[in-house]
Amino acid sequence: MHNKNIVAIVQARCGSTRFPNKVFADLSGKPLIWHVIQRLKFANTINDIILATTTNSLDDKLYKWAKNNKIKVFRGNENNVLNRFAEASKYTKADIIIRITADDPFKDPRLIDEAVNKLISERADFVCNNNPPTYPEGLDVEVFTKDAILLAEKNAISDFEKEHVTQYFYHHPNEFKIINLSNKKNQSYLRWTIDTKADLEMARKIYEHLYKNEHEIFYMEDILYLLEKKPEIATINKNIKRSAMYDNK
Repeated sequence: MHNKNIVAIVQARCGSTRFPNKVFADLSGKPLIWHVIQRLKFANTINDIILATTTNSLDDKLYKWAKNNKIKVFRGNENNVLNRFAEASKYTKADIIIRITADDPFKDPRLIDEAVNKLISERADFVCNNNPPTYPEGLDVEVFTKDAILLAEKNAISDFEKEHVTQYFYHHPNEFKIINLSNKKNQSYLRWTIDTKADLEMARKIYEHLYKNEHEIFYMEDILYLLEKKPEIATINKNIKRSAMYDNK
C-alpha cells in the first residue's frame, strides 16, 4: 500500500461573471457546491476534501457555509488560482491533488479513482482525461503530484496559466510524465457542467430523475441511460459552447 495523502481541492468562488453565486444554486434542495463535495465522498482514493476559495469578501459566505457544514476550507489568491492550489496543497500536506471545479455536479468517483491509481502505479506527474477530451464535459478529471503543482506554480508566467491551474502541464508536456485516460467512445459533445441557467435547468432535470439521497450515487451510465430514454433533457443546453480552454491547450 502507498502512504500518500490524496486530497481533493475544490476551487469555488461566488463572483462568477456569467452566473454569480451559482455555487449556491438549488439542486434537489441542496446548494450545487454541496452536491459537488458529496459526490467526492464516494471515491475510494480520497483522504481529504478541502474547499479552496478566495480572500475576496464576496466569498465570506462560502467560507461560512463550509465552516457550518464542517468542510475544510482554505482562502487564497482570487486570480492566481495556480498559487491558490499550491498553497492549499501545502496547507493540507497533500502528496497527490485532485482538482475539482465547483460547477460539476456529475463528477464520477470511479473516474477519479482510476486516475489516482494510474498516477501512483505509473509514477506519473499528471493524469487527466481531457487531452484530448472524450468524456462528457463536466466529467473531467485532473490529478497531479504536489511536486508537479509546485514546479508549475514556480515557473508559470502567463496569466492564463496562473488562472487555469493545470494549463502549465498542457503547455510544457516535456517537463512532466503525463497520461491521458480515454473513454471507450467519444462523448465529449455532451455537456454536463454548469455555466449558465440552461445548464442548471438540465442538471435539475437529471437530478429529479436520478438523485435519491446523500447515501446513494448515480454514475455516468445512469445519466447516459436517462438521456437515451428522455433525449429532450440533453437539448436544454445543447447550444452552449464547450469551454474555450480546450482551444488553448
